[in-house]
Amino acid sequence: MPTSVPTDRERAAVQAYLRLLHTVRAAFDGAGGPPDGRRPPVVPPSVLAEADRALTLAGLRGDEEEFFRLLRAWQPRG
Repeated sequence: MPTSVPTDRERAAVQAYLRLLHTVRAAFDGAGGPPDGRRPPVVPPSVLAEADRALTLAGLRGDEEEFFRLLRAWQPRG
């Protein structure tokens, strides 16, 4: 499998995606919540927009194998 160095735009897309992922995880990991069980939107629109913008600039959609390869290289399971 050939190895390549991610471009700045690919790196930015992966970083934005990871910020989005960590935001969602933090929202669901928080204990408690309002008494009525309602929660505010999980992801602030600005975080979602940042990820969308970064993926577009990198020429990615965020669901292709190439993107997941970049993601695995950036944050391997350990």
